Amino acid sequence: MAAALLGTFVMTLDALIVNVALPGIGRGLSGGMTGLQWVVDGYTLMFAALLLSAGSVTDTVGARRAFGAGLGVFVAASAICGLAPNLQVLIAARLIQGAGAAVIMPASLALIRQAYPDSVRRARAISIWAMSASVGASAGPVAGGLLSQVSWRMIFFVNLPVGLAALLLLARTARSPRRSAPFDWIGQIAAVVAMGALTYGAIEAGASGFGEPHVVAAFGLAVLAVPVFLAAQARGAHPMVPPALLRSRTMGVAAAAGFAINVGFYGMIFLFSLYLQQSRGLSALTTGLSFVPMTTTAAFISPVSAKFAEKYGRRVPVVTGLLVMASGLGILSLSPASAPTWTLIVLMIPVGGGGSLALPSVTAMLLDRVPAERAGTASGVLNASRQLGGALAIAVFGALVTDTEGFHDGLRHSLLIAALLVLLATAASLLLRPQHNVDAASGRTP
Repeated sequence: MAAALLGTFVMTLDALIVNVALPGIGRGLSGGMTGLQWVVDGYTLMFAALLLSAGSVTDTVGARRAFGAGLGVFVAASAICGLAPNLQVLIAARLIQGAGAAVIMPASLALIRQAYPDSVRRARAISIWAMSASVGASAGPVAGGLLSQVSWRMIFFVNLPVGLAALLLLARTARSPRRSAPFDWIGQIAAVVAMGALTYGAIEAGASGFGEPHVVAAFGLAVLAVPVFLAAQARGAHPMVPPALLRSRTMGVAAAAGFAINVGFYGMIFLFSLYLQQSRGLSALTTGLSFVPMTTTAAFISPVSAKFAEKYGRRVPVVTGLLVMASGLGILSLSPASAPTWTLIVLMIPVGGGGSLALPSVTAMLLDRVPAERAGTASGVLNASRQLGGALAIAVFGALVTDTEGFHDGLRHSLLIAALLVLLATAASLLLRPQHNVDAASGRTP
């Protein structure tokens, strides 16, 4: 559990710690805007592209081995980032970091599934796992601002002691079970191409626009790769994602909820990171601090989700959390341009809090309903949908705030789209069968 928490924390921290340090990186390595964007986007691209494959590999080689390999790659790449002599080396190392993070994410959940066979204790552990991600998200912008005062290289070197501590803890854990099966080469390659092309298209669309030839080509390649992947899973003797899992109602609802939560959460952070600096004149560090009340609240709510689910069943915190998140996004979209900054900061809290209430129960419900040997694969599908939600939100919302006459109009339209998607996910979650945890002591369903 401790190893999984540290790995998740440092992976989430690194996704957000870089943003505030970009000006310092640009000055230190003489990088232009395009290069600096890829310092951030390279991590996102590899993370999203490899998540599905990483989930399948986790089940094949075992969660312990996969987690150790992913974390080892991540730590080594962090050291290279910190020592990078030029921007090209930094971007390459960030790509490798993203690949390591893609393995850490599903493997960490599979480790928790292995450590806690009891559904009640597992749900509590997943809530704490989600809290570690929230703490990482909260600490990222602030740590980036503080460490970059010393040197931008420190934002990468800070990963080394945390990652090494997690590896030492992992060495003391039991071996993980493996699922012996031939490697699904067609499915793996098609998944990487589809996810990579879709994420690349989303990233470039946000920077260049949806009409650019290379953006259209990327989306076209993704469209072609998806049916190849589905055919490989339907007809292959040893598919990486079994068709039964793809057809599962629980998997579908979990993926839809994860997608919508990240559209709302990361889309809002992206929008207000720009709005508070461009329209309100806040510094990068002050802007990062503006998100702390929301992310701190989310960190405290995550453990509550398990208690809530134990009393009322898993579906209740999912529906409640999604409704709270949609309401927060809707109220933010209706806020006038003259609203005080502190009001906007307060109104962000339901968005993070609602997502933090729903996501642990979504994850726990999914892991409850898949075999233990498929925990990594199911986690990979869930987190791939979340990553795509965040990437597409930034692309679409970035285009909206650029193309509309005023930034505030684009902000409002983007938040309304996010609220609508979360509401649709809420409706889908009502299709789930009510599920109560089994009481560990009595063996009865309360």
